[in-house]
Amino acid sequence: MTRKVTLGPQTLLYPMPALLVGSNVDGKPNFMTVAWSGIANSNPPMLTVGIQHHRHTLKGIRENGTFSVNLPSVDQVKETDYCGIVSGAKEDKAAICHFNVFYGRLVTAPLIQECPVNLECKMIHILELGSHALVVGEITETHVSESCLTEGEPDVHKIRPFAFTQGLNKENWYSALGEAIAKAFSVGMEIKKRPLSAS
Repeated sequence: MTRKVTLGPQTLLYPMPALLVGSNVDGKPNFMTVAWSGIANSNPPMLTVGIQHHRHTLKGIRENGTFSVNLPSVDQVKETDYCGIVSGAKEDKAAICHFNVFYGRLVTAPLIQECPVNLECKMIHILELGSHALVVGEITETHVSESCLTEGEPDVHKIRPFAFTQGLNKENWYSALGEAIAKAFSVGMEIKKRPLSAS
């Protein structure tokens, strides 16, 4: 049996998707890197993002009640990292990163053309949790680059997303999506075939 070591409360939940969250701040598009995010609801479709209170992008979310979640591919890893280490209050990140910004149904939620997947979100709740605000957004539209579709459906192998990871000595890395290991909603049925262990 494997021995467990306690490390105290830590944010060790893998993988953490590397995302670019966008909002208009004082009429200008701004993007920040977020790793703490997840799907929260299916009907209506909703997601959450955790954002520190002082972030410039959060100001725009509060201002407009809208935001975008842009899923970059491994080709945008430099731009994704840059948007996490520089403040939009000081730099025009969209211009510096040469993002082609466009708008969809929500005219105040800026989207990045270069990212394979873009989600337009209407802010539903902001929960004040401590170090971060948890923003709950309803996904109102999804945009996918045509080159990332297979038979009309999004293809993760063409999208090529990546994750943020914390490793040894608190070194932070971006890691590409690994190999497929088993078919979901299927492989678990093999457990039914196992004999019960004698107690």
